[in-house]
Amino acid sequence: MKYSFLEIAPDVAEALQNKRPVVALESTIIAHGMSYPDNVENALRCEAIVRENGALPATIAIIDGRFKVGLSTDEIERLGREGQKISKTSRRDIAFILARKACGATTVASTMIAARLAGIPIFATGGIGGVHRGAAETMDISADLQELARTNVAVVCAGAKAVLNLELTLEYLETYGVPVVGFQTEEFPAFYTRRSGLPVDYRIDTPEELAFALRVKWDTGVQGGVVIANPIPKSHAMNRESVEQAIEQAIHDADAQEIRGKALTPFLLARVEQLTSGVSLLANKALVQNNAALAAKVAAAYSALD
Repeated sequence: MKYSFLEIAPDVAEALQNKRPVVALESTIIAHGMSYPDNVENALRCEAIVRENGALPATIAIIDGRFKVGLSTDEIERLGREGQKISKTSRRDIAFILARKACGATTVASTMIAARLAGIPIFATGGIGGVHRGAAETMDISADLQELARTNVAVVCAGAKAVLNLELTLEYLETYGVPVVGFQTEEFPAFYTRRSGLPVDYRIDTPEELAFALRVKWDTGVQGGVVIANPIPKSHAMNRESVEQAIEQAIHDADAQEIRGKALTPFLLARVEQLTSGVSLLANKALVQNNAALAAKVAAAYSALD
């Protein structure tokens, strides 16, 4: 009865039982991060990339009151088509979306929870949430950061979303003992761009070394997640100054329209897409697909340790 709400797709369950590599993928990027049909195309491409790199994808969402680990193509299509009508679901929302037998697009935090319940230690996303700009007044800090402090899942990302205060996000992660590891970089990536001017805690250059470090961390009983910061490919990296200008304008527009809470990050990303004439969307797709490839390689190396 304890996990009666959890439904693991048969192929994912079989892979986990046989200790084969699986990569968790979130669904907020489908329902809230991109518009249709780009969202569905990107989600299916990420799943294909995970398979191409030696692991099985498990896209996660709440579907009609069931925490589903491993969505069908039809379910991904449904999330993409319904978009903003699907509830953006973080830790605080899970019980209520399940109880109402509703649908929820899982954030980094809630995807980590489902991945832990299913036994999936590696998760790929675009960028984690963090401390918002102006948080000294608004106290707007993503639940993703606390989840990283408590849940044993490694998150492969292109850093934190660029609309955030990256310096305070890193300070928060340090306070709660979350390692920030740069994959083949000593600098924390800034989502759309490869550089932020901020250092990571450790640089690691191979998936095998990453996997072994994760195993050592959790085998020694050190609880909590790990941020694996994977820079956007050079071919799709945007100009730092132009991105910052677009972000500042988007934040100004959000303030003018009094957009707050859950709606803020989706609004900012969509507004930046408009202000950059769609270039940021192409960058977003490239970075999340790049993260899916690395996560699959780390998952395969981690599985090989068994």
